[in-house]
Amino acid sequence: MKKLVLSVAFVALTMGVSNAQNVKFGVKAGLNLATIVGDFTRDDSIRTSFHFGGIAEIVISNKFSVQPELLYSSQGAALSFTEPDFLGGTSRVASDDKLDYLNIPIMAKYYVYEGLSIEAGPQIGVLLSAERERTTTTTSDTGVITTQSATEDIKDDLSTLDLALGLGLGYKLNNGLNFSARSNFGLSNINDFDGSDDFNQQNSVFQLSVGFTF
Repeated sequence: MKKLVLSVAFVALTMGVSNAQNVKFGVKAGLNLATIVGDFTRDDSIRTSFHFGGIAEIVISNKFSVQPELLYSSQGAALSFTEPDFLGGTSRVASDDKLDYLNIPIMAKYYVYEGLSIEAGPQIGVLLSAERERTTTTTSDTGVITTQSATEDIKDDLSTLDLALGLGLGYKLNNGLNFSARSNFGLSNINDFDGSDDFNQQNSVFQLSVGFTF
């Protein structure tokens, strides 16, 4: 699967450059709604974060273009839950897995109407950093509240390379201002530790972006 995604990305970019009539450069930024799916995950683990970077739209024809991007993207998952304390109280646990990637999406864009496009393509991501922030707030049976916080570097337990498929919609105004909504579906296991083959998880990110092409 990794070789297939890399091959598709290379072919799409090569065809775009070789057949391009012109290239438009720009920038974009926006909101991430990120989570981790797969084994041992929860539906309420959405992490709100952000992305930003540069784009280059390679125009092939009036209807079709290829858009490679270089994006910093803060992903991961966040969740909180309450569990009984062994002393008779309760503990509220908040966990935030912050996974920062340098992503390279290569999107094929087809304009279905003036300014309105559908887009799809592979994304290659390189893990820059990974931290788990965990805060436990314990309320004893007598009402005493204590809080403990810890931050752990988890980069060594994760794969450096992340592969995904992006699907989305975009709308571009004549003045260069543009908007897009995209879902990135992880294709590769983000875990890389002993036994991780039995602990398969993928990134899943929904993005809302605003950008400008020059």
